[in-house]
Amino acid sequence: MKGSKFWIPRKKTIGKRSIFRARTASASYPSAAVGTSGPQKTRIPGSSIEQATFAGGCFWCMVAPFDELPGIIEVVSGYTGGHTVNPTYEEVASETTGHAEAVQITFDPALFPYTRLLELFWQQIDPTDSGGQFQDRGASYRTAIFVHNEDQRQEAEASKQALQKSGRFKGRIVTEIVDAGPFYPAEEEHQGYYKRSFGHYRLYRQHSGRDEFLRDHWNTDADRERLRRELSDLEYRVMVLGEMEPPYDNAYWNEQRPGLYIDRWSGDVLFDARYRYDAGDGWLAFSRTADSHLVRRKADLGGGEVRTALISRLTGLRLGYLLYDGPTEEKLHYRVNSAALRFIPEEQL
Repeated sequence: MKGSKFWIPRKKTIGKRSIFRARTASASYPSAAVGTSGPQKTRIPGSSIEQATFAGGCFWCMVAPFDELPGIIEVVSGYTGGHTVNPTYEEVASETTGHAEAVQITFDPALFPYTRLLELFWQQIDPTDSGGQFQDRGASYRTAIFVHNEDQRQEAEASKQALQKSGRFKGRIVTEIVDAGPFYPAEEEHQGYYKRSFGHYRLYRQHSGRDEFLRDHWNTDADRERLRRELSDLEYRVMVLGEMEPPYDNAYWNEQRPGLYIDRWSGDVLFDARYRYDAGDGWLAFSRTADSHLVRRKADLGGGEVRTALISRLTGLRLGYLLYDGPTEEKLHYRVNSAALRFIPEEQL
């Protein structure tokens, strides 16, 4: 994607909700203690697996936002909502099958609830466009939520109504909410396209108009004003403006207890105290993240030097910077602001 990360403003999650999210994440990452990396797909004992199906225009662009998040087991591109069996890409594109390009997500709701999937879905599309999405026109590029049970229908309807009432979009929300039917996986060359054909995918996405639209609607003055109201002055300067807090004068620089460090805004688990070390500079330092896919890296060209900023994936808020003088073989040094995190001691998990 080009440009800056768009905002995903969420209600600040504190207290029991944050502790629950940290507890479930802790239970689901047993391999973290031995230093593995990448998405952990171990599910919580007793939890159930569900499916969610979304149409959001070109399915190439609808995989990456959901892929490799905690609790996401699989994201498959395919076709659904039409009247033919086993359609091909060319047949769907001909607009004669009634099918829409869609993604089907297999997920563990104990780790990533359906409501959060809905939040992410809305932030990928233009829900006011009934004729397609961005440069892709036609019914096969329509938006829709295909619900698999009554609970999903109720949550989807409530989410749609809340988005309409928010005033974020001037037009009427026209995204359909319909019962899920047969889902036909697309051809292999369309699976994981953002990885399989990264160069072509990036060019396509840049020229589609999707990212510009999303920035215009999810990185608004109202969003920034809300953050200004709900964050302290220091939190705003750190998490929005990308400043570093004072060394040796921050909440966790000398924290020694075991536990988890969560995104102050969303409650997502970002760092584990097991990978904390003393870098001798007065800031929180980690040699790795709790889940590498929840912390993104972004080039920061401000201040006259090239730096690698750390971004919380699901909020777009700044965490700190990545250095390469760490204690492990990879030399990774995550220098993180205490103001961007909340610490939950192990005894509260």
